[in-house]
Amino acid sequence: MRIVPALLALSLVAATSGCTPLAKDDGRVRVAAGFYPLAYVAERIGGDLVDVTNLTQPGAEPHDLELTIKETVSIAEADVVVYEKGFQPAVDSSVEQNAEHRVLDVSGAARLAPFADDPQTMDPHFWQDPARFADVTDAVADQLVAADPAHTKIYRANAAAFRSDLDRLATDYATGLAHCARHTVVVTHDAFGYLGRFGIDVQPILGLSPEAEPTPADLSRLQDLIRSDGITTVFSERLVSTKSADTLAHDLGIASEVLDPIEGLSDATSGQDYLSLMRENLTSLEQANGCR
Repeated sequence: MRIVPALLALSLVAATSGCTPLAKDDGRVRVAAGFYPLAYVAERIGGDLVDVTNLTQPGAEPHDLELTIKETVSIAEADVVVYEKGFQPAVDSSVEQNAEHRVLDVSGAARLAPFADDPQTMDPHFWQDPARFADVTDAVADQLVAADPAHTKIYRANAAAFRSDLDRLATDYATGLAHCARHTVVVTHDAFGYLGRFGIDVQPILGLSPEAEPTPADLSRLQDLIRSDGITTVFSERLVSTKSADTLAHDLGIASEVLDPIEGLSDATSGQDYLSLMRENLTSLEQANGCR
């Protein structure tokens, strides 16, 4: 195994101290997940049979993740690592260097599609489409079954139950967004393109990066679009600055509300989960777009 120097040093400290504080022998399958949606699906399928480590701490923006020694150890010790290649460079690098057992890059199961305005770049935000998330669910279940075949029936049953939840969610989105006065939404960054399957046209302020700055030309184009389409709301996010969205909304005298990309949880959403946040987003879209 190739271990980064900091991880090697930590391992030597544990060995010379006569203890192994990082080892777990409770019989559960150890899963390291790159960010919240991947941790959530592993928990839904594995239940009490798995010990899931979310490599992205609550409140952190997953795109810019830098791994700690503890998180690097979690990758090295995991029975299953679930990540999305290309979404978190630090995780990609650590998986390549340190993962010892089963590794699942979900991008294949998610059937990623390119961004509408950049056909050379794949959109990683697959969980905004419940159907794609359902296929990832099956792929995660396959890995847990392979790691722990004694509990195959439980994993398969849990995966089927979550897939049913996702099917209902997709139906609710299709029904709720079928008859709307408007179909264009202005958002902070380009994290909602997969909502296009429900007739939503997403116009981002900042493109892919939530930390970028909009150009005057970008803002002028969006102002013209908001006026011409009668858009009532600009959507910001919880994990990044709301400045761009708030300023655009204020300049045009329209509302600024939250549309959560669900890349991670925050203090404000610590009591919620993927399903409840997706339904909260649906309500926000229905209200902003005059759906009936």
